[in-house]
Amino acid sequence: MFTGIVEEVGIIKNIKKNSNSLSLTISANKVLEDIKLGDSICTNGVCLTVTDFDKYSFTVDAIESTIRKTDLYNLDISSKVNLERALSLKDRLGGHIVQGHVDGIGEIANIRDEDLSKVYSIKAKENLLNKLVKQGSITISGVSLTISDLKEDYFEVSIIPHTLKETIINDLKIGDIVNLEIDIIGKYIDRFLNGDKSKDEKVSSLSLDFLAENGF
Repeated sequence: MFTGIVEEVGIIKNIKKNSNSLSLTISANKVLEDIKLGDSICTNGVCLTVTDFDKYSFTVDAIESTIRKTDLYNLDISSKVNLERALSLKDRLGGHIVQGHVDGIGEIANIRDEDLSKVYSIKAKENLLNKLVKQGSITISGVSLTISDLKEDYFEVSIIPHTLKETIINDLKIGDIVNLEIDIIGKYIDRFLNGDKSKDEKVSSLSLDFLAENGF
């Protein structure tokens, strides 16, 4: 489990791409302080397992099911990635609950300056947008952010200078692809309301009227 508060930006030092998998070696500093084999490190929003490490870098692998719905296969040597170690029980939950299980990708559609922040418009598929709410949380390439506006085919986030400085967000350009993880609460509510339409099973009786009647 993670919080979406990026600890540092790492740099891809080596990458091995196969037809259905890839291996990334990433240079870093802070996340190496107490690293162990088998640790989970959120890499651009993707929970990956450490398979090797030394004093200057660590290595993680990604399989086909992960590559298919993330931007990992687009990475190359010298690419920058957001890094976060797994949450410790003694840590403050500064962002929101992040699993590192990417739900899909989005595309940067527009970037504009607004007072002290930058506003990013991100296009996404309908099945992702339907689980978002204005002022709700979303994880973009490992960064916990608040949805400032929500439209039919895109959503917006306003990003403060500190976040731009400490993550790769400031390097993004129009047309770039980002990893999206929907807030786990939104996914549970969608499941309760709509059931699993891919399976022939009974849909939950939970409804919007039921939630309203019970104070939700």
